[in-house]
Amino acid sequence: MSFDDLSMIEKGVAVIRSHAQKLPDTPGVYRMISDKDDILYVGKAKSLKKRVTSYTNFARLPFRLQRMISQTRKMEFIHTHTEAEALLLESNLIKKLKPRYNILLRDDKSFPYIFVPSDHDYPQVTKHRGVKKRKGDYFGPFASAGDVNRTIGILQRVFLIRNCTDSYFSNRNRPCLQYHIKRCTAPCVGKVSKDEYAEQMREAQDFLEGKSHAVQKRMQAKMQAASDGMNYEEAARYRDRIKALAGIQARQDINLEGMKNADVIALVQKAGKICVQVFFFRSGRNFGNRSYFPRHSPDDALEDVMGAFMAQFYENKPVPREILVSHVPVDKLLIEEAFGSKIDAKVKISQPQRGGRKRVLDFVAKNAVAAIERHLLEKETEARHLQGVAELFGMEEPPKRIEVYDNSHISGTNMVGGMVVAGPDGFQKNAYRKFNIRRADAADDYGMMREVFERRFKRAMKEQEEGDESNWPDLVLVDGGKGQLSVCREVLEDYGLLDKLTLVAIAKGEDRNAGREQFFVAGGKMGFQLPINDPVLHYLQRLRDEVHRFAIGTHRARRVKQISQNPLDEIAGVGGSRKRALLHRFGSAKAVSGAGVDDLASVDGISKQLAQKIYDHFHT
Repeated sequence: MSFDDLSMIEKGVAVIRSHAQKLPDTPGVYRMISDKDDILYVGKAKSLKKRVTSYTNFARLPFRLQRMISQTRKMEFIHTHTEAEALLLESNLIKKLKPRYNILLRDDKSFPYIFVPSDHDYPQVTKHRGVKKRKGDYFGPFASAGDVNRTIGILQRVFLIRNCTDSYFSNRNRPCLQYHIKRCTAPCVGKVSKDEYAEQMREAQDFLEGKSHAVQKRMQAKMQAASDGMNYEEAARYRDRIKALAGIQARQDINLEGMKNADVIALVQKAGKICVQVFFFRSGRNFGNRSYFPRHSPDDALEDVMGAFMAQFYENKPVPREILVSHVPVDKLLIEEAFGSKIDAKVKISQPQRGGRKRVLDFVAKNAVAAIERHLLEKETEARHLQGVAELFGMEEPPKRIEVYDNSHISGTNMVGGMVVAGPDGFQKNAYRKFNIRRADAADDYGMMREVFERRFKRAMKEQEEGDESNWPDLVLVDGGKGQLSVCREVLEDYGLLDKLTLVAIAKGEDRNAGREQFFVAGGKMGFQLPINDPVLHYLQRLRDEVHRFAIGTHRARRVKQISQNPLDEIAGVGGSRKRALLHRFGSAKAVSGAGVDDLASVDGISKQLAQKIYDHFHT
């Protein structure tokens, strides 16, 4: 160990010791901070004084924490009433600050629900995310939007629930196609009464609550009654619905009979990576699953990873009454107390050893093993592709960050630039960026690319000056040919950055055929092509297609927003009620723009002064 290393350790220990002497013997959360104000670690403690003091026993700590202490130059503290409050606050801060030395769950997605409103006579079943503001029943959470969409499709096929919007429903005067293909009973035109449709909805809600066998028995009784009454067409309809319902039950992987709501969490480790698999069971039915790969240190115990995962996972998600786990977290009782305080009910965390719950946990663990094997295989494939890219473009080592750029517009309108980022872990969607083009002339592709590069790398240089080089690309790909490459090269040369990265343009091939792309490397003499079956070519095509998708999607969103805008929205003093009054009086914004001051002032709520302001807006 060098003298400099010893000096850094002594400084870190001295900082921690000076704080420990002043701390009370109460619960709270502490943060360790570097000399660059980077948050190194967030922790919670039942006694801040005892926990912080333990870090001064440097020789007994694992290597990871020793490194953290050597970098610590400041500490901050938040005092709480209880240790459970400290646990909740710690998980919130870890997700927000993403400290380097914490076990970190990289997840910011909310889960979708199925929503059945209670304020409509003929309710529609919809997918819902976010705050539950509207009155009605929410079923979930589901693991993904795909699980929700499949379940809604089942409800429409089996229970004939409408799938149209409320506005479409209220304006129908004849049945739509869904009625004719036996997917809806057409309540919009009175083909079914309010009570009959309410019965359909009750059956659908019973299905969502796990009572599918009871629903099936009732349908069988109705089918038999229709058959006995020689109403064979109705009997056949019930037969088809029962068949569809039976098929759904057969496809359920595994169910939790006798348990209302529970999450099942299994953790497996392989090749230094940890996979956490979460299955959601509601009313005994499987509502889907999701895999997570938390960031952790090799010397972290699996019980510690499980505890950190659970605290962060449920920080912004609903907590069920029961959670089955493959590894009991170290702070099990504390986590149960903290979760119970969130939902004002008792939460039980258990590791089943036998019976049906143990079979379910084993099933989830097998899925975790399969998920981590797929993940490791994908990582290995990604590494091979990056090595191939480095060899292709003459890079000294595989790129850790690839940035890909493309522009999108229609005849120069709603011009946007898009940047996607990829690396050893695949696409990094939280690093994607969009650029609304402000200076380039309409349909000037070169000018658009120049503006995007100037804005992106001006910001990158500022971040570098501040000591942050984490967002610096090794390889930059541009969707374009020699012209785009020349423009991008000029920008990088002006900033003195061309030698710090590899710049490549991907030009579309003859007749825009995939596989005939030409590659132009900055500083290279001629473009070249790759064999049509080359895996590196397919990888680069995937990068190009992703930025193309992102840029087009951003352009479409901006175009839709522009279409929905009204010129009257730009006038200060014209709010919703005055805008409605103007449109009611003149019929359209265009007609308002052609009206005189006196005509505008004749509208209720529009004063002479405001009328002059509206007139000036359109004529100045």
